[in-house]
Amino acid sequence: MLQILCVDEATASVDQETDAILQTTLKQVFAGRTVLTIAHRIATVIDTSDRVMVMDVGGRLAEFAPSSELLSDSSSLLSALVYGGSVGVTR
Repeated sequence: MLQILCVDEATASVDQETDAILQTTLKQVFAGRTVLTIAHRIATVIDTSDRVMVMDVGGRLAEFAPSSELLSDSSSLLSALVYGGSVGVTR
């Protein structure tokens, strides 16, 4: 059985309602497996992922943690993206 699924911008060209349906379906169908979701739309991953990887402008890993942890940290890049704050782009 498939253990790792990589989804690269799978919902980029659909509306937010369809995006939510697809993310819920992926979470249910692939429960207990690793799903790598690459997305620019933050809502695509913020509530459906166990952990979020945030890349800086240079394409380097800047953060990797549960979204709740990153959102509660005002110095987090994810927090700045969601809440409109500003932080340095390199870390």
